[in-house]
Amino acid sequence: QVQLVESGGGVVQAGGSLRLSCAASGRTFSSYAMGWFRQAPGKEREFVAAVSRSGSHTNYADNMKDRCTISRDNAKNTVYVQMNSLKPEDTAVYYCAAKNGAGYYHTDSLQYNYDYWGQGTQVTVSS
Repeated sequence: QVQLVESGGGVVQAGGSLRLSCAASGRTFSSYAMGWFRQAPGKEREFVAAVSRSGSHTNYADNMKDRCTISRDNAKNTVYVQMNSLKPEDTAVYYCAAKNGAGYYHTDSLQYNYDYWGQGTQVTVSS
């Protein structure tokens, strides 16, 4: 089992940047494929980005791929997402998630395939 704690959210002006972090407990972090998702008020949770266990393979939502970079540091048990050129529509609670049993180069954009979730961190983009 793994516990996930997100940080780095806050209020930023449109056009600004934020780097979110997700720290995982346990010694088997590299066993999990990781993903970032977000949920805006009144909307369903949606995929943002995913990274493989190795860190070598990534996958992005179409509306984020030019503005977003996901990475991981297995030595620090942490996954990051760097978001640039933020827009008011990026306002949401951002969650990280871990998928157990994934292939070494596997990424997954489907939230239902993830096994563990953090509590989320709020990102608010002001216009």
